[in-house]
Amino acid sequence: MIELGTLSLFLVAVLALFLSPGPNMAFVLSHGIALGPRAGFAAGLGIAAADLVHTLCAATGVTALVAAWPPAFDLLRYAGALYLLWLACQALRSGASPEPAHAERAGFAQVLRRAWLNNLVNPKALLFFMVFLPQFVDPGHGSVPAQLAVLGVTLSLAGLLFNSALGACSGMIGRWLRRRRGAAGFQRGLLATVMIGLALRLLFIDRPSKG
Repeated sequence: MIELGTLSLFLVAVLALFLSPGPNMAFVLSHGIALGPRAGFAAGLGIAAADLVHTLCAATGVTALVAAWPPAFDLLRYAGALYLLWLACQALRSGASPEPAHAERAGFAQVLRRAWLNNLVNPKALLFFMVFLPQFVDPGHGSVPAQLAVLGVTLSLAGLLFNSALGACSGMIGRWLRRRRGAAGFQRGLLATVMIGLALRLLFIDRPSKG
């Protein structure tokens, strides 16, 4: 359905995107450092799950309908910013545990849900799937929605592999930090700072131009 050359070019483009610092990378790194490798993997898994939802929306035309409604972009970014600020407050309010392994056990499902929801309400992610995936679609090679689905699933799986490695590495750094005095406060502060930074990024991004 999709030519091997096109798929290879798509994977190269995807890898370049992954290596560029962005909100997903910051989310995975901060959770891995603050809560350990399991949390880093959970963040990557949540992002991949949200990417699958974005793929479904792009392939079925839902994204185009949302993008066609002018207030949608602002509603999504304000909701996303409020959610990130709430996560920052939660990080600051959480107390340090006397058990070094506490962070390792802290809510795999909770971190996964955070990452999924954060990616899902990001209007830039929504528009990215609508704009990026069609560049690698050829109507002469079969169903366009099916090609979009294949590309989106490929991107999600590649993202899961990349973010899992990123989460594991950052989690090892987090384990090393937890052996240092005062590290718990630093880790919570880092997580809160990243969440606030991502919230501000959402608030100040420009709307996409109609032209």
